[in-house]
Amino acid sequence: MYSVIRLIDVAGAPERDRLLSELREASAASGAAHALVQPTLPGVRNGGDILMHLRFGDADGWSSVARSFDALFDRPEVARVNGATYTGVSSVARDLSATVYRTLLLRVQPDTDEATVARFEDDLRLLPRYVSSIGTWQLSRVDAAVGASPWTHVFEQEFRDLDGLTGPYLMHPIHWAYVDRWFDPECPDVIVRDRVCHSFCSMARQ
Repeated sequence: MYSVIRLIDVAGAPERDRLLSELREASAASGAAHALVQPTLPGVRNGGDILMHLRFGDADGWSSVARSFDALFDRPEVARVNGATYTGVSSVARDLSATVYRTLLLRVQPDTDEATVARFEDDLRLLPRYVSSIGTWQLSRVDAAVGASPWTHVFEQEFRDLDGLTGPYLMHPIHWAYVDRWFDPECPDVIVRDRVCHSFCSMARQ
């Protein structure tokens, strides 16, 4: 599958609601196999006011409609857009009824050797195995990045509920014992120094 993430910052609630409606209409007409366009929930970091996640069968599906979305983003009320396109198929960690979608955009330092990047990716893949609130997940390398940083990876999950993200996931020992060292500037293993985009939303249309 070919996936598209866009995290959109919008100046003002009325403008956000109007853009949200237009993005939903454009997503429904895009031919995407999956479309999630939702306001973000409180607690996101650099995560935008609107989260848009689309999945197409291939890159041509997105390229055929990308200009229509770019036109929606090219408005004075849109303050910033972060995002990425990438390929891959989600994995099922466990069978559960998920209600919250979360995505993390990050950039690995460009001088990082491939063996270190592989160890970092392996550590991220440990999280769905041990965090019981994760249903499906996907870790992908970025094809094309948009926004504040040349993002290299997208790490996304579907959670049982918001508590499953803000509690068991972020506070799990596997997180601080294995994963946090790659992001901690005081740790010699750090390879992610830029600000990340940590964004999440309800999967139920509001």
